[in-house]
Amino acid sequence: MPVMPDSANLCPEASGNRSDGAGAASGTAPRRSAGAPPEDDWSPWHPGELARRLETVARPWCVVGGWALDLWHGHQTRDHEDLEFTVLREDVGVFCQALADMTLYTVADGRFEHLPEGGEPPSHILQIWCFDVRAARWRVDLMIEPGEPDVWVCRRCPTIRHPRAAMVASTPDGIPYLRPAAVLLFKAKHRRDKDEADFERALPHLTGGERRWLQANLDRLHPGHPWAQAL
Repeated sequence: MPVMPDSANLCPEASGNRSDGAGAASGTAPRRSAGAPPEDDWSPWHPGELARRLETVARPWCVVGGWALDLWHGHQTRDHEDLEFTVLREDVGVFCQALADMTLYTVADGRFEHLPEGGEPPSHILQIWCFDVRAARWRVDLMIEPGEPDVWVCRRCPTIRHPRAAMVASTPDGIPYLRPAAVLLFKAKHRRDKDEADFERALPHLTGGERRWLQANLDRLHPGHPWAQAL
């Protein structure tokens, strides 16, 4: 994994100016629109089920978060309370159509708002939660990323960018997932118990290039982060 030179521009994440989605992450109390389901009613799909539903979509996407690490490990290491995947903003409509049997809600700063069928999420929206009405459970979290079909761009620091092929891998059965160093860079912000455990499990298996990439970008986004010392 290549290490990019430092940019003169400070990343929004490093300066603390970027909101990060739902209330659980941002510390903001959730505010639901009328009829929105409780935010903790999750029973996430396995990534294989998501891949099955998206098998006809010929646009970039990948599993991120804890499930991405487990796809990289090749087995499930822990329980997952959700399932996250990313798509490009220009492709949101395509993926919403592929998940048309779900009821969709935009999520921002703890606020949940119903997204009508065929609706376009506003530019500030970075997450869409997908609710299975028949099961009365949330199934998957669609996350909107910047970038281009062939270029991966870090949502929290757009100066971190690489060819998508260098940042996204696939399981033997074809499920795309974000590579571990990038997943850990996102997890470094909150350092929840599960994030610490994920880092400890991943650390012995990271390549030298992945360690250098993660250390360099931790120094950019989170100067003095303990994980950078461990690398």
